[in-house]
Amino acid sequence: MLRMNEQREISEFENLYDRLIPKDHILRQIADLVNFSFVTDELKDKYCLDNGRDAEDPVRLFKYLMLKVIDRMSDRDLVDRSRYDMSYKYFLDYRPEDDVISPSLLTKFRKLRLTDEDILDKLIKITVGIAIDLGILKSKSIIVDSLHSISRFHNRRPHEVLQEEAKRLRSAVYEIDESMRDKFPAKVAGDNIEDHIAYCKQLINVIESDERFQIYGKVRTASNYLSEIIDDNLENLQTSADEDEGRTQNRRH
Repeated sequence: MLRMNEQREISEFENLYDRLIPKDHILRQIADLVNFSFVTDELKDKYCLDNGRDAEDPVRLFKYLMLKVIDRMSDRDLVDRSRYDMSYKYFLDYRPEDDVISPSLLTKFRKLRLTDEDILDKLIKITVGIAIDLGILKSKSIIVDSLHSISRFHNRRPHEVLQEEAKRLRSAVYEIDESMRDKFPAKVAGDNIEDHIAYCKQLINVIESDERFQIYGKVRTASNYLSEIIDDNLENLQTSADEDEGRTQNRRH
């Protein structure tokens, strides 16, 4: 059940936000000045309004996914960061002492509530447009240029998604140890999605088997993100690949 227009209680530790987050911090400005009621308006038809268990606030879940687009990380890493990053907590409308959500809620939110094509992109673009009108953002490129769909990959071919994220992971590793180039599996040619999935899994296994890289946040974050794309979105990747193949065959005929 969706609860409408609920306000959180004020915390006795609220002054921590003033001490730790500058007034001109972009997440603070967006949280303070942007009215996110449009998110609820867009998604309320996806919820029951009068019975069932209370649902997590869709505005908060949308804000999580907006942070995910800005900083590109897995659900697990994103939620972990929201536990200690006060700018994240403020943006997400938590009290300083509040616990945060389970990462699984983000997966459910994408799969159950963001079922319409391009809805996440649409909501983020609305937010960016409002922020530009309010003078918070000078250019939409800050967010929109890095915007990509989290639950679908309709803007790129599936194997291109995996290639891009695998490259990002390799680059993070090379910053620490160039010699790892000789230990990674051979890169995959062609566009067969199964081959690219297998390559990415091998790449992740090589990295995770080396304990050195577990203490480097950039490597860990990139590895977790690629793993999530494979595990959480495998069905979408394969569906997109099938559609891609269908379009190719149609062009041949």
